[in-house]
Amino acid sequence: MTVRPITIYGEPVLHRVTADVTVFDDELQTLIDDMFETQKAAHGVGLAATQVGVGLRLFTYEYENEDGVPPRGVIINPRLRLGKVSQMLPDPDEESEGCLSVPGGSYPLKRAEWVSLTGLDREGNPLEFEATGWFARVLQHETDHLDGRLYVDRLEPRYKKRAFKFMKNRGWLTPGHTWMPGVDEDPFGH
Repeated sequence: MTVRPITIYGEPVLHRVTADVTVFDDELQTLIDDMFETQKAAHGVGLAATQVGVGLRLFTYEYENEDGVPPRGVIINPRLRLGKVSQMLPDPDEESEGCLSVPGGSYPLKRAEWVSLTGLDREGNPLEFEATGWFARVLQHETDHLDGRLYVDRLEPRYKKRAFKFMKNRGWLTPGHTWMPGVDEDPFGH
């Protein structure tokens, strides 16, 4: 297993819709193993293939949940059905997200409290489950990556302005930026 560099906002692969996985071969299994290793080194709860520069529709996660779903897994070709998203402003203390592709940033965002997910496991077997609370948030966040969106693209205007200023000040709005978990300083202070 190899830790791979994580792409940063501005890298084109992060802003494109991914291709469905159609081949379940050794190359895919290596990618999945590398993603788990990279996620662990980065102290992440989820990692989309786009975040390691691969335009395929899959993500890994590691999150203890109360939904009866294994706490660690990979979802290939996920499709989400969302519950209602509240129109209230997000609570900065309770609803802030971060992202390994916006290293060091964290901003409040409303998400659905419930999702239904369908997809495939690493062998191509069907998966289907429901998730609630923060686990539902993780699944929405990672699926957004596969649809070419990052959480900062969904922020309400005042937080979006702050997020883009944060990224602009670091020169991240253009391609060519990555960080290496386990080598570069941990941007979230783990």
